[in-house]
Amino acid sequence: MTLTFAADTDAAIPLHIVSKDDLEAWKADQPARLRGWIDANGFKAGLGETLVCPGADGGIGAAVMGHGDRAARARGRFALARAQKALPAGTYRLAGGLDAQELEENALGWLLSRYRFGRYRDAADPGAALVAPEGIDARRIEIIAAGEALTRDLINTPASDMGPDALEQAAREVAGAFGAGIEVTTGDALLDRNFPMIHAVGRAAGAAPRLIEMTWGTNGPALTLVGKGVCFDTGGLNIKPGASMGLMKKDMGGAATVLGLARMIMALDMKLRLRVLIPAVENAISGDAFRPGDILTSRKGLTVEINNTDAEGRLVLADALALADETPPDLLISMATLTGAARVAVGPDLAPFYATEPALADAIRTGGVQAADPVWQMPYHAPYEEMIEPGIADLDNAPKGGFAGSVTAALFLRRFVTDTPRYGHFDIYGWQPAAAPGRAKGGVGQGARAVLAALPAVLEL
Repeated sequence: MTLTFAADTDAAIPLHIVSKDDLEAWKADQPARLRGWIDANGFKAGLGETLVCPGADGGIGAAVMGHGDRAARARGRFALARAQKALPAGTYRLAGGLDAQELEENALGWLLSRYRFGRYRDAADPGAALVAPEGIDARRIEIIAAGEALTRDLINTPASDMGPDALEQAAREVAGAFGAGIEVTTGDALLDRNFPMIHAVGRAAGAAPRLIEMTWGTNGPALTLVGKGVCFDTGGLNIKPGASMGLMKKDMGGAATVLGLARMIMALDMKLRLRVLIPAVENAISGDAFRPGDILTSRKGLTVEINNTDAEGRLVLADALALADETPPDLLISMATLTGAARVAVGPDLAPFYATEPALADAIRTGGVQAADPVWQMPYHAPYEEMIEPGIADLDNAPKGGFAGSVTAALFLRRFVTDTPRYGHFDIYGWQPAAAPGRAKGGVGQGARAVLAALPAVLEL
C-alpha cells in the first residue's frame, strides 16, 4: 500500500489540532454554531480525542482533534495518527495547532497509520487522507514512510515466502529500483570465499545460505550497513520451545530494517557511498546442522566455541562485519534482532544501540528525538570481555550465567570490527506487540530513522 499524501483540493476538510490549554481560547474564535456543537459533545481536547463537526449542508464541515497536555503528549508518539483512525473517509487539511517539530512527526505518523499488510488478504482501505501540511518536506516524509513500509512488509511475510532466496529477491528489487549493484555468494561458494560461519549456520536448511552485497553511489563518505537476515530461527539443535518459535519469522528484522534504510538513502539521493551486507540464512535442523561444542573458525581468523546453536545471529553477522572491516568505511552500522536480554532491559519500543565513539552516540540520540524513533544507548563494558572468552577458543557464542546478554553479544561483534573507528550496533526487536498510533501490530522498523537523521552530522554531508 502506497503511503502518500493526498492531492490538494478546495474540498479538503479542515482538521483543527487543539491542546487542552488552548481549547477555551480557540473556541472563542469559532462561530457560535461550532462552539455549541463542541460543548454539546463534551469535547475536552484529550490526546487523540476526535470530533467531526457538521457543515451547513449537512456534510462534514470540520474536524477537531485534541492534543492533550504536555504530560499526555510525552507518553506517546504520532498523536495525529489517532485521528486518522477515528475520522470518516475523506480528504483533510490541517488547520493549525502544531509547531514545526510536531508537524514533521505527526505528518509521518499519519502516513504510517495508513499502512496495511495485504499480501494474504484484501487490506481495508485506510479511509481518511491528508493533504501535505505546509512547511514540511512532503517528499522526504513520503520516502521515509515508503522505507518503513518495505521493512514492515518483509518482517510480516512468513518464512514460507521469505526465506533466504526471497530475501535475496527483495534486495534485488530494491537495487534495481535505484540502479544499485548487487552480488550474492550462495551455498558452498561461501566456503570458497571465506564466510565459514554464515555457511555453518545456514547449511542445514533447504534454502542455501548466502551473503547479499549491494552497493550504490560513487562519491562522498562511505557508509556500510549490515543486517541480520535469519529468515527463520528454530534455535538449531538447541531447539526453541514452540512459544518462543512463534515469532521467528521476524528474526530477519535487521536485514529488513537496513533494506528500508537503504531505500530511504537512495531515494533521497544522499551524497555518500552505500554498501549493504546481509547474511541470509535459515537456522534449521538436519543431519548437517552445526552442533553445540563445535568450534568454528571465522573469516577474521578468530575461533568461536558454539555453546548454544540458538545464538546464531552473532555468528553470521561476524563474518559480514569482518568483510566490511577489511575496507573500513567512514561509518559502519549493524542491525539485528539479536537478544532477548535487550527486550528485558528496555521493552519493545526502544531500540538499544552501542557506539564506539561519543560523537556517534550523541548524533544517534539526537536523530532519534528528531525522527520520533526512540533509542537508548547501551555500554560496551570492557570488564565483561572475559565472559565471552571460553578458554578452548578465542570466543564463546553464548556465555553462561545469564548476565548482560545484550552487552556480551555487542562485545562479541566488536571483536570483528578492528579497523573501523566509527561503529554502531543496534539490538532491535522489530515487532509491535499491540497496535499503537502509527504502528500496526506486526513488523516495525526501529533505529532506521534515527540513523538517517544522524548521517548529516556523522558524515558531514
